[in-house]
This record gives sequence, C-alpha cells and structure tokens, in this order.
Amino acid sequence: MFDLVIFDCDGVLIDSEVISARMLISELKGYGVSIDTAYVAQHFLGRSYPVVLDQIQKEFGIVLPDGFEAEYRARLMAAFEADLKIMPGVREVIERLRVPYALATSSSPPRLAQSLSMVGLTDLFEGRTTTSKEVSRGKPAPDMFLLAAQKNGVAPERCLVIEDSLAGVQAGLSAGMTVWRFVGGSHLMGLDLEASAPSLAHRIFVSYGDFFHSAEDLMKDMSDHDAG
Repeated sequence: MFDLVIFDCDGVLIDSEVISARMLISELKGYGVSIDTAYVAQHFLGRSYPVVLDQIQKEFGIVLPDGFEAEYRARLMAAFEADLKIMPGVREVIERLRVPYALATSSSPPRLAQSLSMVGLTDLFEGRTTTSKEVSRGKPAPDMFLLAAQKNGVAPERCLVIEDSLAGVQAGLSAGMTVWRFVGGSHLMGLDLEASAPSLAHRIFVSYGDFFHSAEDLMKDMSDHDAG
C-alpha cells in the first residue's frame, strides 16, 4: 500500500509531448539542426526546457538567439490551445484514488498552470504541485520527487511515481520510490522503447483503464465513495 501517488504532467496527465516534439523539431530546422521524434524521446523527455536548449547548443555546435526560448514558448502554447488533450481516463483514476496524490514536473509554473487549465485539471491539482524551479537539480536527479514527498509528509519508500520518460523513471528510482511507466502517450507510439532506452520501472502500462489492475488497494471502494 502506498501513502502518496506522484504524477508527472507532460506525457502522463496531458498528451503534450508529441506537440512539444513537433514544435521543437520545426523550430530547430531553421538553425540547421535535423532531429526526429525518436531522438527527442530518447534525449529530451523529462528534462526542463533550459536543459534541453543547453544540450542542443553543445551537441550541435550552434548558438540560439536570446529570443528563441520566449518565441518558442509562445508558439508552443498557441499549439497547445489548438491541440492539447487530457490523457484518456486519467481524471477518473485520480478521482478514484484512495490515497493522496501530487504532481512533480519539469515544466515551468506558468506553462503548468496554463496546461492544466486547458484540459480542465486545475481543480484536482490546486496546491499539489512541485516544479523544477523549486529544486537545484532536475530529473534524472531525485530532488523533485523527494520534495513532493516531503511536502506531503510521506517517506519516499511509501510513494508511487507515474512517469513516461526515462529521466523521470531514473529520478523516481533514485528517490527510492516505486515507479510505474505510462507509455500510452502519442509521443511514444511506434517507438522501440526498450531498444532506445531500457526501462527499469517496476511496471509498464499503456492505458489508465489498466491503472488499478493488480493495485486494487489504491482504489476507493463503494463505501468510501458513498461516504464522500
């Protein structure tokens, strides 16, 4: 039995990573950088945007202009407004959880707030979030997950992390937590995940319809529901 479930956001609660990857690939083409979605999934998933930009500039030997990040973010949020969707079944899972839950994400606070609002999840995560801005080291370091556990007064070994990225899986494991990897996001479809980045997650699941399989103790029973 767990005392806290910690969700990642992008690629776990919202189907955003495929949009982010598409936009990043398009933006970088103008600077002579040619990458594909498999490359983005392997190298950038779970990382904060400043870390991604720094890695791109070092790896490809380019210097991006000062306004690149702000312009990219503006275009990305416009794309989110048009195409962002909640992961099917995730709200129902959260509402049926017997134990407390939280969110730990590499997204910036403004992007997180906008994203949750767009898909109607703001009410569920009010006062339950931790972002990379609150720690000195982002994923794959364990700092964000450890801080989320500390905020909730729960020991790391009593936490369950739901992640999609290898960096996130590594962060959860380094924190001493149980990690389930969700691979049902559009950005991971068609990729050979084990070949590119073998996962050490305790469990892998594709649909939130399967979330409570073999974990019924996480789900409210009817008496819990009736009692409110």
